[in-house]
Amino acid sequence: MDAIQFRSEEQKIECVTVPVPVITHPREVLVKVAYSGVCGTDLHIIHGAFPCNPRPLTLGHEFSATVVDYGPLVTTLSKGDHVIVDPNSACHKCHFCHTGNPHFCTTGGFYANLGVKNHGGWGEYCLCSIEQVYKLPTTISLKTAALAEPVSCISHGWDLVSPLPLGGDVLVIGAGIIGTLWACLLHLHGHRRVTVVELNARRRHLIGGLMGEMGYDVVAPEDVKMDGGGFDLVVDCSGYGPAVEKGVELLKSGGKICMFGVAPPGVKISVSPYMIYMKELTLLSVKVNPFSFTKAVALVEAMADKYLDYDKLGIKVFKLREFQEALKALKNGDITKAIFEV
Repeated sequence: MDAIQFRSEEQKIECVTVPVPVITHPREVLVKVAYSGVCGTDLHIIHGAFPCNPRPLTLGHEFSATVVDYGPLVTTLSKGDHVIVDPNSACHKCHFCHTGNPHFCTTGGFYANLGVKNHGGWGEYCLCSIEQVYKLPTTISLKTAALAEPVSCISHGWDLVSPLPLGGDVLVIGAGIIGTLWACLLHLHGHRRVTVVELNARRRHLIGGLMGEMGYDVVAPEDVKMDGGGFDLVVDCSGYGPAVEKGVELLKSGGKICMFGVAPPGVKISVSPYMIYMKELTLLSVKVNPFSFTKAVALVEAMADKYLDYDKLGIKVFKLREFQEALKALKNGDITKAIFEV
């Protein structure tokens, strides 16, 4: 099968031919990948700014698929089922797992971190555990379902920032796919006072139509206006240290900042503890998607028709062997997201 693999020791990415994975455990599921997204974390890995398995690794942790085969202890799936796959798993034994925080598990399960620690979805087939597989309703296409994993992470972030009263002022920093999906989720929940800020003019143009339909402003950083004296919520989707610092400064008293974008491990920020004290600010971060996949399926179903059109979102589809073209388009800001049609 074809797979895009990364060799971290050589900082080399290439499309290679490798054997189709073979089921060896009774709870394993073999899926044929349909659509697989390129995440910002993937870009960090490729640029050497995010740790991954040093062996030749098939990247990709956002993918929809069709069930091909499974072990004898799998009783809830049938061959041909359309599914999405949660790339994360846990040991189910440690303190974090037993206190409802499996995303903090330090060891993970055998299939933990598909696309980062174990082979992921930038290949024609992928092995996973039954606990990671979620069957899709017939109302969601495999193409649309490729967005379920990022939506699942946003769903976790939504739980953390809630309650968020209607009528508040919200700033979303970064108009890549994550910032755009955050804006869509805010609109779905009735929020109308939302500003999206993006440095790249191409990206502002890409999503301008969709944001215009929702009545949202998409502006350059220097054009951010604070008519109400600041923002009740800032969602940083850039992972850029200075943007996070500015986001904290732009909060109203009692405001919250959600640090969603994944920054490289060495990035530092500087904020004033006195300002945090005086304004009673809340600083939140989001790490993946604990217990969020079921909610993500429901959200994708609710958002599909109005919000998840690839053209409006600035998403472009590529074949696996076009990966260099996809990475270049992302780097240039010509698209918000690349998705491989496998």
